[in-house]
Amino acid sequence: MFSMKNKGIVLFLIVLAIVIVAVMVGDWFSKRPDRMEANKFEYNVDEFRHVPEEIILYKEIKNFKLGFEKPEALTIVDDLIYLVGDQKLKVIDATGQLVQEVDLKAQPTTVEVLGDRIYIGSKSEVMVLNESGKPVAEWKLKDEKAFITAIAAEEEAVFIADAGTRKVYRFNAEGELQNTFEGKAEQDDLHGFIIPSPYFDMDITQFGDLWVVNPGIHTLEQYTPEGNLREHWRSSGAKIEGFSGCCNPAHFCFLEDGSFVTSEKGLVRIKIYKPSGEFFGVVAPPDKFEDKIEGEAPDLAVDSQGNIYALDFDRKLLRVFEKK
Repeated sequence: MFSMKNKGIVLFLIVLAIVIVAVMVGDWFSKRPDRMEANKFEYNVDEFRHVPEEIILYKEIKNFKLGFEKPEALTIVDDLIYLVGDQKLKVIDATGQLVQEVDLKAQPTTVEVLGDRIYIGSKSEVMVLNESGKPVAEWKLKDEKAFITAIAAEEEAVFIADAGTRKVYRFNAEGELQNTFEGKAEQDDLHGFIIPSPYFDMDITQFGDLWVVNPGIHTLEQYTPEGNLREHWRSSGAKIEGFSGCCNPAHFCFLEDGSFVTSEKGLVRIKIYKPSGEFFGVVAPPDKFEDKIEGEAPDLAVDSQGNIYALDFDRKLLRVFEKK
């Protein structure tokens, strides 16, 4: 027979088991979607979606359906629009009329045009085409981690941004590797390019200055061809003046005066910054894009009239914005 002491222990254990079950059941019910308490620590960007009308400097004037299932990138040269996606290159004019279409051997990731050369990046190689779309060369990056996200070309050099190895490669016009750099100002710098996801853009101004995004720290950096940091500017924050979230700005290009046109993923928006890095105004606010948790940042280009073209990946449209 149990002693009184043993009976007390058994009774205590039974009561304890009942309490534990009650707590578990209550916790399960409280975690149902219709019963859960709002997360006090959840980061909510809804308040940043509204942009005052007086700082929106552009209006959308037209858009084009491109026929791409997976559009990837664009550039504009002499008012011809070069677009890649679906293992194709398409060239259209300002009215959307198809001028040229070329099948590609690999899925493209980016496109650049200089003179009579068309440079198209894929995961680990650059396909070099002539103006007729015929292949003339292939440049391969040997690292198996390579993931090409941007190409910027000038007369003496072609720069390739590789998000996989977090490096910029400089080739000469014949495809010979000249040097690479990792975005470190000094040899003992703790960080170079910080690229948590494959967003790593760069461009060259009409004055020949190479600018590269360091997206993990919301910074744009100017480099010499040899990879020496010359200057930089940074703007972080969810407010309209800053870059928010991870890996922004995702894409950028230049206006004729050297001003930066930027696009962001997540809280999608297109903005303009002065050549000094000072915020200037908005091209397209978040409510112009799909209302989703993680919207894609449009790729960007500018024509000779200063119109800004945005390749909207979510809607699969090429959208054109004109200054008001």
